[in-house]
Amino acid sequence: MAERGAKWPWAVLALAVLAIWAYERGDDSASPSATPPAASASGPASQDPSPDSSSTPRGSADYAPPRFAPEVRKYAAEAGVDPQLLMAILFNESYKPHGPDVERAWQKMKPEASFGVANMHRAAYEDTRKGRPFADRPWEDLPDDPALAVRAAAWHLHDLSAQLPAKWSASYNRNELMALGYNTGAGNMLAFARGAHPGPEARSYLDRLHNNWDKSAAAIAS
Repeated sequence: MAERGAKWPWAVLALAVLAIWAYERGDDSASPSATPPAASASGPASQDPSPDSSSTPRGSADYAPPRFAPEVRKYAAEAGVDPQLLMAILFNESYKPHGPDVERAWQKMKPEASFGVANMHRAAYEDTRKGRPFADRPWEDLPDDPALAVRAAAWHLHDLSAQLPAKWSASYNRNELMALGYNTGAGNMLAFARGAHPGPEARSYLDRLHNNWDKSAAAIAS
């Protein structure tokens, strides 16, 4: 019995990894923008060991986006982005099981995989952390520290917003374009702002954003 109990967590982990594999084979572009040249975020300094990490459910199986409402509110304000957008991004990215064990197991199978509750790729994180209060924190910390993952996503959205022109021809609003940029990269975001039409996967990401919009507002208000 003890042997069976010891194997049970690994069985759960294997199932979670298989779930990610099945999803990403069907929609590989669901992960956020991050690899050059698509994602080109920049960033602002100092050192902060993610003070909110102690209030985040570290080691918990529950990585539901509403659990991170305090971090969303704090870091959206710090980065100057809409907290409802940041929460909606977390909902969009919650298709994938999160947690250190499952994320690292998946990353061994797919080295270019994303990390953290906001599914950030290494290249996007490296660009985003430059000069920021978490500049000393490596990308490998994201699975262990959801507060850091939320903070990095907030500043990545900040950087995407900074790249948008004052006016654009497309009918998308700023938050929609930033979400498309998070999913497909800054270059594609600017093309969409100029009137290019998103492909089916990007449209699906935007549809999910709209579907998650109201519950994102409820989550950050709770």
